[in-house]
Amino acid sequence: MNKTSPTTPLPQELDARMARFGLRVSAGLTEHSETLSGDIQERLRFAREQALAKAIAARAAQPAAAATSVQATGGGTLALGGGDRTPRWLKAAALLPIALLVGGLLLIQHSQWYEQIRSAAELDTDLLSKPLPPAAYSDPGFREYLNENQADPNNPSDPNAEETKE
Repeated sequence: MNKTSPTTPLPQELDARMARFGLRVSAGLTEHSETLSGDIQERLRFAREQALAKAIAARAAQPAAAATSVQATGGGTLALGGGDRTPRWLKAAALLPIALLVGGLLLIQHSQWYEQIRSAAELDTDLLSKPLPPAAYSDPGFREYLNENQADPNNPSDPNAEETKE
C-alpha cells in the first residue's frame, strides 16, 4: 500500500543535473572533434563561446532577481518583499484594517448603549406623563409610598425637612 509519488527535485539538484549533462555533452564533442573538418570545428567553437556568454549573463542576472523577491533571514525562515527593508507606511497600512475593526466595534457598542438609554427614557416618560387611575389612590401601597416620600429628610417639598436637619 506504499504509494510513492514523484517528487519535484530541488533547484540545486536541477542545477547539478544540468551541469553533469553539459559536461557529458562537452566531453563527447571534445572526443570526436579531431575527426571533424576545420569548418565544422570553427562553427562549434563559435557556438560554444556564444552559449558560454549567454550562460554567464543568465547566472549574473538570476541572483539579483531572486534576492529582491525572497530573502533568507535568520532561523531558517523566509521573508517576502525584502525582509527588514519594508517601508514604514506599508507596516502602518497593515494595521489600518485592525484599527477600523476596533473603531467599528466601539461605535456599535456606543450606539447600542445609547439605544438602551433612549428606550428606558421613553418608557419612563410614558409612565410619568399618564394620569394615575382612580384605583391607584385607593391602593394601600401607593398611600405608603406617598407617606415615605413626605417623611424623607432629603425631600425638598417636605416642610419639616428643614427642622429635622437642624
